[in-house]
Order: sequence, then structure tokens, then C-alpha cells
Amino acid sequence: MSTDPENIDMRPARRHFLKAGAAMAATVIAPGILLYKTGQARSADEPVSSRVRWGMLIDSNALDEADVDACVSACQREHGWKSSGNQTDAQWIRKVKLSDAQTGHVKFLPMMCLHCENPPCVDVCPTGASFKRADGIVLVNKHTCIGCRYCMMACPYKARSFIHENLKDQLPVAPRGKGTVESCTLCVHRIDRDGENAVPACAEAVNRGEHKPILFGDLNNPDSEISQRLRQLGGTELRADLGLNPGVRYQGL
Repeated sequence: MSTDPENIDMRPARRHFLKAGAAMAATVIAPGILLYKTGQARSADEPVSSRVRWGMLIDSNALDEADVDACVSACQREHGWKSSGNQTDAQWIRKVKLSDAQTGHVKFLPMMCLHCENPPCVDVCPTGASFKRADGIVLVNKHTCIGCRYCMMACPYKARSFIHENLKDQLPVAPRGKGTVESCTLCVHRIDRDGENAVPACAEAVNRGEHKPILFGDLNNPDSEISQRLRQLGGTELRADLGLNPGVRYQGL
């Protein structure tokens, strides 16, 4: 079974562009809409630290198609984006179908930004709008994104989408903007609020008690639940040949 999702099979060379303001403070961009406090974690006196690297481990054997649909729906509710199935629609998270040509076995995966340690989307951004926080979360600064879509072409996971339509009824936790690029944020607003107790919306939709097909936590902490499970059962890195070291790993592939 292939672990290579449909993707743009290209990795642009790293380019040396100006890297601007990755640690922006909260700024009003519309009435009631705030930019993420990307330079802060939980409170003004507790900055984001590289001692932590947030990530997720997704057990594909523990998810069926209905579970993946639930993940997508939860993300839509949490961040206020909608999709009608068109290629130009927002795709913060999407359902990917994998089929084994020999056995006919089919499974479904949730696919989102994998929050790479070496994100190609950041490398190619000419304005620094695409950036990685110290804790490993990859985000887009809506104030400096010019909509060139270089990051969309650079991402091997097709994890980013471009906003074509006029927007209304935005949610304060998820600022969006026509003419800009967006993608999964790992529910950064929950992380900044709850820290190690945070649970992204997609995981919350399918985790029940001890049954946790989507596990979120600190990859840098050897004692965290996600690190222990990776140590015991391992995890697959999609497109490992690219050397991106994604923060989202999969089991059962």
C-alpha cells in the first residue's frame, strides 16, 4: 500500500528570501477578528519555546470513513470554513482514500498540514508570511501573505488552499482573508490556551476514553504519551525521502 498521498511531486530549491515578523502580537484585522498570538503561548509572560514540539500520531487502523468525515466536520466547525467539494475550496483537513491494488483493502486518512521541521512552504515564501513557530507549528501571517501561492506548489502534501471568495461570519480563533493561503494550524488557539492539555478539534471528534486514534502531544518530551507510543509502535513519515521530518505521523501504513 502506497504511503504517498496525491501530491505535487516537486521540491523547489531553498531560496533566501526575507523572513519577516514570525513573532507577531495579536492585531485587529476586522471587527472582532484577531491575528493569532503567534509570539506568545498561553500568557504574555510565557513565550513559545523550542523545548516543546507539538505533533500528532494518527492510527489509520483505528479510523473508518465515518471517523475521518467527523474529523473534517469538526475542523470546519472549529474554524468556520466550508467546502462544497470543489478543488478551489478550503482544505484545512481532507479525506484521503488509500487502496491496495493487490488485496482490494481500502482505508481512509485525514490529511492536513504536517507541520514539518523543515517546511518547504516557509522556504519559498517571498514575504515571510509562511513561518514556523519555535514550538514547531507552521502558520500563515494573513497581514503579509500576498497570495502568490508558491507555498501551495511547494507543499508535497497538498495541505494548503487559497481563499477565492468573499468571507463573512469569521470566527475570532481563525482569522481568514480573501486572496490569502490557509491550512491546518493544529488548533493553535487551543494550544496557546491549554498547553499540554490541548486537544485539536479533529482528535476530540474521534477520541473516546482510552481509545485515541489521534494522539496529540509534545514530541520532544520522552515521557509524553505520543512519544511513548511512537517508541513502542513506531510511526510512518509520509514522503520521508524529502527529509522534512513532519510533526504528524501515521501508524498502520
